[in-house]
Amino acid sequence: MLELANVSHVYPNGTRALDGVSLSIPRGMYGLLGPNGAGKSTLMRTVATLQTPSEGDIRFGDIDVIREPERLRRTLGYLPQDFGVYPRVSAQDMLSHMAVLKGIASAGERKATVESLLQQVNLWNVRKKALAGFSGGMRQRFGIAQALIGNPDLIIVDEPTAGLDPEERNRFLNLLAEIGENVVVILSTHIVEDVSDLCPRMAVLADGRIQLEGAPLELIAATRGRIWMKAIARAEIEDHRARYDIISTRLFAGRTIIHVLADSDPGDGFAPVEGGLEDVYFSTLAGLRRAA
Repeated sequence: MLELANVSHVYPNGTRALDGVSLSIPRGMYGLLGPNGAGKSTLMRTVATLQTPSEGDIRFGDIDVIREPERLRRTLGYLPQDFGVYPRVSAQDMLSHMAVLKGIASAGERKATVESLLQQVNLWNVRKKALAGFSGGMRQRFGIAQALIGNPDLIIVDEPTAGLDPEERNRFLNLLAEIGENVVVILSTHIVEDVSDLCPRMAVLADGRIQLEGAPLELIAATRGRIWMKAIARAEIEDHRARYDIISTRLFAGRTIIHVLADSDPGDGFAPVEGGLEDVYFSTLAGLRRAA
């Protein structure tokens, strides 16, 4: 179990990136959902011991993460949003080098580890190919391979599917699902589908604070009977925005589809719609905008 208690972080310029974040994250896949600039990467770097929070406590099992960062690093796998590699080095050689840095000194053990990881992330057939020639999805799968060195108990992946095509995204998410059966995996993303596809528990982070936390199915159930849909012309958006609590808009066949939040039928041509996690997420963000 990863426990965060009142974690805050203020940058030297006065920006409060995290504001009293408290979470209990169990074994399995856990989704941290939020817009760009919400503080997700700051929180991930803090948990990964790459920066010390201004205040608060973080514990992973019996490890005091803030006071014993080296202990956590021995059981941590981390795939940041952007990670650098030597582009002319092969995947096999790069993983072997990273295994040395992770403390696997035995050549035999290192070879077995690298071969097993390349098989697990389906990169065995391109193990001798330079990383510069990898597609985006292959690079992300390589990133997971390096994060799995040493059999970590805590794995953090930050915006892992951004920029991937649908096929690569599915392949990557299936890999994460397999990994998440036995360890704590935190999936930090702004893509709602990633969380709805994978995570039995989740939180919404925005403005540096946890706005919502729970099981996606329970959060979706809480919106049942309160989401309404209507197709309108683009010119009608502002008029409807003034009269209704619009939580999201999207284009379909040249028309604008709006979803509104209302406890009863708003009439005016609206139809009920079965809410999803996207509606939960957008209604949470819309509530923040109204409060601002």
